[in-house]
Amino acid sequence: MAERKTESKVTPERVSERLVADRKVRAVAHAGSYDTDFAWAGSQPLFVTFERDLSLPASETRAGVTVQRYPYANLEGWRDWERAKHEAPLALLATSRVAYDPTGYYGRIQRTLWNLSEGQLAAHRSELLFQAAEALKDAVGAYTGPGHGAQEQLLALTEARDIALKVLYPALLTHLHAWPEFEIRLPHAWRASAGLRFPKAVYHLENLYGFGGEDEARRVLLATRGLGLVEEERRARKAFQAGYYDGAVRYLRDEAARMHRHDLERWGFISSARRDKLGTLLGVTRSPLGPAALDIVKHLIEDVREGQ
Repeated sequence: MAERKTESKVTPERVSERLVADRKVRAVAHAGSYDTDFAWAGSQPLFVTFERDLSLPASETRAGVTVQRYPYANLEGWRDWERAKHEAPLALLATSRVAYDPTGYYGRIQRTLWNLSEGQLAAHRSELLFQAAEALKDAVGAYTGPGHGAQEQLLALTEARDIALKVLYPALLTHLHAWPEFEIRLPHAWRASAGLRFPKAVYHLENLYGFGGEDEARRVLLATRGLGLVEEERRARKAFQAGYYDGAVRYLRDEAARMHRHDLERWGFISSARRDKLGTLLGVTRSPLGPAALDIVKHLIEDVREGQ
């Protein structure tokens, strides 16, 4: 009962006040769509902080409010673009809204990110493309060729999605000097930001996920039952109810792959019922598998390089 009362008192406003009042906290920013003109029913409060006496990044969520913490040393170090581009969560920092910044360092980081030259953006894009090509080469070696079975087909698909989403989509946006959104509405965001300028790239990105609108979203939501995806299903259902059907599907496909990788690695040894549910979640009948999935990444690399 006491715990419920404590949780009920956790509000974004109180969390913000507490963080600003904490002497260890040297910067606070709001991130995501919560409390903005783009807020929706699934928006969740997210705070980004830089704190003294913290050696590693940490994240905590209480009563739906998430605080993403970083060491103060990063606040100082990430003012340098050459260091930040390899270490920092660039999109999070660039798109957050600073609430407390007594040193001015957070603002300086943001000004750096939004004022990169065309040469700096091109160099960053080249580095991301090299990273994607190396990851693709590793995936081809690990998951294709003689002796590989169903699990390698699935692992190749999940690796292809990972490379496309985490490396190639940010690389694509460098052509626009924009930063990716990573909320559950992501497919809808990438269509809005890049769909008109780069239709080939967006087509290939979406092909990896096998979207199918409302019907596919409903099937995927039903498949979460019994797989320990309670919180993920709850978030995806909010997106479904708001009409973000493909957003719900993308989120659940990636979360299922992340949380059930052990099942994918021993695909032939899990129960048929579990295989059916995970197969629906991953979209195995709608998405390219194995070499076909990795071939899409190859095309996507060229799309990003050429700006198509």
